[in-house]
Amino acid sequence: MSDTSTTTAALHPDYRVGTWKLDPVHSELSFTVRHLKVTKVRGTFDSFDVTIVTAADPAESTIEAVVDVASVNTKQEYRDNHLRSSDFFLVEQHPHMTFRSTGFDIDGDDFTVTGELTLRGVTQPVTLTGEFGGVVVTDDGTVKAGASATAKINRHDFGVSWNAALEAGGMTLGDDVSISMELQVVLQK
Repeated sequence: MSDTSTTTAALHPDYRVGTWKLDPVHSELSFTVRHLKVTKVRGTFDSFDVTIVTAADPAESTIEAVVDVASVNTKQEYRDNHLRSSDFFLVEQHPHMTFRSTGFDIDGDDFTVTGELTLRGVTQPVTLTGEFGGVVVTDDGTVKAGASATAKINRHDFGVSWNAALEAGGMTLGDDVSISMELQVVLQK
């Protein structure tokens, strides 16, 4: 075992090797982007799936995620429909956004996951940084784990470049999109 897996196992004695599936009721995938230079628009994706395969050496674990981009929800129907259009997600041609990990770096509760994000048919490297919440066994014997993670992407890197000039100068939308995840997963039997 490498030093990182020993440290993780020591901090989390219930660490388990196996396949973990998303608990969608206790998970959230959200984003923010600067709007009108003075505030941020927030939204979520209401339909997504995540599979995590934990290895004996946690640094060799993998994550795969699939997001139904049509499930975007900013609590404003007009804006959500615009986001589904060719100006943004181009849902008709690219209904899913995917993430596939390519590497892990674990330091106690903190982790960094490198991977490839595909949006609108464009794949770019992305780095997630996060915190492992731990592992728990519920009263019915179900094994659950939790983690939080964030990433920042430039939307132009994925061909999402719609914008509108403001009369006072500047643009309607910022270039950077912050992505946040609160994930709870269940060990499969």
